[in-house]
This record gives sequence, structure tokens and C-alpha cells, in this order.
Amino acid sequence: MRAFFVTLAIFASCLVAAIAVYAYGRFGRRLQGPAGSALRPQDGQTELDRLAAPLLGAHAGLDGVSLISDNMAAFAFRALSARKAGRSLDLQYYYWKNDLTGRLLTREVLAAADRGVRVRLLLDDINAGLHDRMCLALDAHENIEVRLFNPSRARTDRFKRGLEMMLRPFRATRRMHNKQWIADGRLVIAGGRNIGDAYFDADEQANFRDLDVWMLGPAAEEAGSVFDLYWNSQVVLPIGSLRTPRKHYLPTLRAKLERVAQTPGGRHYLTHVDTMMQDGGLFPPEDMIHWTDDVRLISDPPEKAFLQKRHNWIMRELLPVLTSARSDVRIISPYFIPGALGTAEIAKMVEAGANVAVLTNSLAATDVAAVHGAYANYRKALLKSGAILFELKSIHEFGDPQRMSLFGSRGASLHTKAFTVDGKTGFVGSMNFDPRSASLNTEMGVLFTNPALVEKVETLFDEETRPANSFRLTLDEGRIRWHDSEDDRERVLRREPEAGFLRRLTAGVIGVLPIESQL
Repeated sequence: MRAFFVTLAIFASCLVAAIAVYAYGRFGRRLQGPAGSALRPQDGQTELDRLAAPLLGAHAGLDGVSLISDNMAAFAFRALSARKAGRSLDLQYYYWKNDLTGRLLTREVLAAADRGVRVRLLLDDINAGLHDRMCLALDAHENIEVRLFNPSRARTDRFKRGLEMMLRPFRATRRMHNKQWIADGRLVIAGGRNIGDAYFDADEQANFRDLDVWMLGPAAEEAGSVFDLYWNSQVVLPIGSLRTPRKHYLPTLRAKLERVAQTPGGRHYLTHVDTMMQDGGLFPPEDMIHWTDDVRLISDPPEKAFLQKRHNWIMRELLPVLTSARSDVRIISPYFIPGALGTAEIAKMVEAGANVAVLTNSLAATDVAAVHGAYANYRKALLKSGAILFELKSIHEFGDPQRMSLFGSRGASLHTKAFTVDGKTGFVGSMNFDPRSASLNTEMGVLFTNPALVEKVETLFDEETRPANSFRLTLDEGRIRWHDSEDDRERVLRREPEAGFLRRLTAGVIGVLPIESQL
């Protein structure tokens, strides 16, 4: 009898979940917004068009590509492109924080819309749902439309939102992790950065080490096509169809943004942008722009969120590139969980003669201790295979004062997602080497074959893996040891460095739980 009731309860739960998913699908199809498309560039139409014309004319048919590693520069290039845009801004992000730098960039976007620029803002709902007031305020502007990826119907009640996620758990875990900023259909900034203080050296505790790809040229059309694919997807809904628009939110938002701009932090960032603009800094210096005909923007399709198609599109493109290595592979991934298959592939590459080195976060540096717990299960196997492992320290002393936090914080957490192969091919994007990026999130990135650009990624790898900045892991009679240097003296540590008891406990517990596929 007990078994009967247990079976009945399981059946009822599955039925309720199925009804919830069906009802959600019907709800989504009814509220989907009209199809939209990127505005095509017109020669000389906008200031950005005119400024780009000499460069594009001198390198016809090529893409100008530059890497942005400095956090302050990453903020400024986005702000400047918004100021110079005259036609469109298409912005796609996993999240857009309602903090200092998030509000400052919102202010720049709003000013562009006031000039008549068409703005499309596409955000993943897992974070945007907590900032509906800001999104609704922007959506009230006649030139701005905000849409959300895989949104919840519950917009104001956290309990109902949690209940909805419980009723459709498999669909709810599917998130849009893409990040790209497209100005006038000409200039693209894509990579690992979201919009928020930790990505632009404004966080009080710790800031991310991250990397963007700045592109000018034909690749912008590819980026626009990817954006349109998501914008018109069935899993994307206008925020105005989820909540009643609030016209009075916009004046309140404007006043709040102006107050933020007048704070010491706001003036610090805006003065930097003003200085760059006066110096003609819309584009990186010409010697930092590399012109190439071999750059591709690759992306998962939004259908990855439907559970109907389980292929890992982006990894299907990247795995042959990685396994083609003959001499050298360098991987940077803040969340690194290779799994049994990934560990075996790395072992094959090493056996074939390639030097495979991986940089990820140490337990002390990571912002997600749970992920470290799963990664730790593979460290010994990777080291035994001959792979080289580095873990970034949590305290990072950089010589460049621009890389310090606005508030003096020197904490560092790795957020760059990149790799290089044989000094010829490189990738920078949003994709981590973990099960979530492989199977649950949609991802995108830029794949390029250009030795000069690859060298810049390798230089960043070499800098981050110096003994002063990272630990190198080895095996000593089956036990992991962490090697670094402090005050120019070499050290060998015998347990997770710099990590407190609670972090070690969390990682240890997660390491034995069967939840790796969700990390």
C-alpha cells in the first residue's frame, strides 16, 4: 500500500510539472513580441560610420580585432560606443547589475535613445527578474525595447517565482550566458564580461580578471544575425507582456542615474570616458588593432534552452580545434570541470606530444566554491596524465594602478574564458569548460587564426601563471602540492591555500554529491 501511494505521489508530481510546462509554453507563444532585425550599416549615416570609414577603407573586407583585458578600458569602450552610436544599440547579456557601473552604462544607453538611437536590450531572466523596475523604466522609452530570455511569469513574488522554477526545473535551469554589445551594426564587443562593478574594477571586495574581443568590420553582421536569432526566439518574451508597463518609472530612473553620475565613483568613471573621447579613443590605438580575414563568431542557438535538441553546438565547433593541437594548448577557464570525457581528451593530447596547460581559480579565488568541489575530483587524473594545472590566487598584486579597484580592493577572481592552440588559433568567449556551459547554458565566442592576437592571449596566460599570481599544482606520492613564490622565495603548500574552513567544507561536500551536471 505504501508503494502505491509513493507511486501515486510521483505520478501526480510529474503530471503537475507537465501541465506547468505546457501552460508556460502556451503562455509564451501568446505573448511573444513581433519579429525584429538588426539595422544594416549605411556609409556615412552616423558619426560612428564616419569615424570607422577610414579604417575599413584601408582594410577592405577584413575585420579589425583587438583584445580588451583592462577593466577600466572595457567600461570606457562600451560607454564611448554608446555616445557615438546614431542608429542602433543591440545589447545581449546574462546579467546587467543595477550597481554603480551598471547604472552609468544604463545612463549612456538612455542618452543614446534620447538622440533617436534604437535600443534592443536582451537579458537572461535569472538575474533580470530582480530588477524589473529598471527594465520596465527603460522599456517605457519610445526607442527602447527590453526582452527577457526564458522568463518566469512570477515577477513580484519570490515565493511564486521559486515555485514556478520547481514545477519546471529542467527548463528553468536553461540560461542565456551570451554577452555582446553591438553599436550601429558596425562595432562589436563580445567575450566574458557581464555588466556590473566586478567586471570594471569598481567592486569593494574583489574584481574579475576578464577578456573581451573588440571587433570592427564584417563580423558585426554575424553578431547581428546571432542577436536576431535570440531576439525572435520563442523562448524570449517582451518584458511589457509580462508586467504592466509603468510610464512613471522612467522619470524616476533618470533622476536616480543623474545622482549616481554625480557621486565620486560616478565622476571617476565618467571623467575617464570623457578623457578618452577627447583623445579620440573610440577605437583602440591602431597598433593594437589586428586586421584579419579569419575570425568567426560562433554561438549556440536559442533552441538549446528547449530541451528538444541536446547537441552542444559550440563545443562541437571547438573540440576539433583543440584536439588538432600538435605542440601547445593553453586553456583559461574560471570554472573548470572537464568530466571523464574531457579528462580523457586532455590525456590523449598530452600523449600525442602536446603541452596542455590549464589556468582556473583556486578555492580561495573562486566566486563559486561548489564548482571547485567538482573540479577537485579531476585534479589528480589531470596531473597524472601530464597536464599542467595552475590556480589563480585570491590576492593579486598588479603593477598597473589602473587594474586596481576603485575602492582599493586587490582581491582577484578569474573570469576569462579563452584558449590557444599551437600559437596560431585562439578563442575568447562566454563558455566555461564545465557541464553547465556544455549542456545547460547557451554560449558564444570569437574564434580567430591570427598569431599576433594569439600571442596576446598567451602573454596574459603567462602573466597570470607567474608564481607571484598563481599556484602550480604537482603530485607528491599521490598527494597534491601547491607551489608559488612569496617575497621572492619558493613555497610548497600541502592543503588548499588561503581558503577558510567553510570554503573547504563546502567544496568537499559538493565533491561527493551527484550534482556535477548542474554545475
